[in-house]
Amino acid sequence: MKALENEITDERLLIEAAQRDPTCFAELYENNFDRVYAFIAHRVGNRDEAEDLTAEVFHQALASIGRFEWRGLPFVAWLLGIAGNVLSDRWQRVAKQQEAPAEVEEIAGAEDKIEQRAILFQLVEGLPQDQRHVVIRRFVEQRSLREIAQEMKRSEGAIKQLQLRALENLRSRIRSNHE
Repeated sequence: MKALENEITDERLLIEAAQRDPTCFAELYENNFDRVYAFIAHRVGNRDEAEDLTAEVFHQALASIGRFEWRGLPFVAWLLGIAGNVLSDRWQRVAKQQEAPAEVEEIAGAEDKIEQRAILFQLVEGLPQDQRHVVIRRFVEQRSLREIAQEMKRSEGAIKQLQLRALENLRSRIRSNHE
C-alpha cells in the first residue's frame, strides 16, 4: 500500500509541477505515452494515424493541464478520456467524408462505446476507495489479482471480493442511470 501511496503522490506532484510550469509535462508524457498510444492504435489500426492522434491527445492535455483536477484516479484515465474525444472527433470527420451508411452506423456505435466508457469512468470514480483501487488496477492497468493482493497486503480472495462488490456496485449504478 505504501508503494501505491508513493506512486500516487509522485504522479500528483508531477501534475502540480506541470500546472505551474508546462515544461514539466514531459515526464507525464513519458510515463503515459505507451498506454495512450496502445489505446488509440487498437482502435484505428493505422500506425501513422495512431501516432497523429496520440500527438493530438498530448497536445490537448498540455493545453488544458491547468484545468486538471486531482480526483484520485490515475492521470492516464484523464488522458484516455481525451483520447476518446479525439477518436470521436476523428470518427465524425470520417462520417462526413464517407457516404456509406454501414460505416456511419459503425462509427455511431463506436461513439456510443466512448460515451459509455466516459460514464463508466465517472461511476468508477464514485466507488469506495478500495473498490475503485481494485477496478483501476485490474481493468485499467490490467494487473493480476496476485499483484493487487501483494500491493494492498491482502489475500487474493479479499481482492476477488472487492472486485465482485465493485462490479455489483457498478452494475447497480448503471441500471439506475438507465431508469
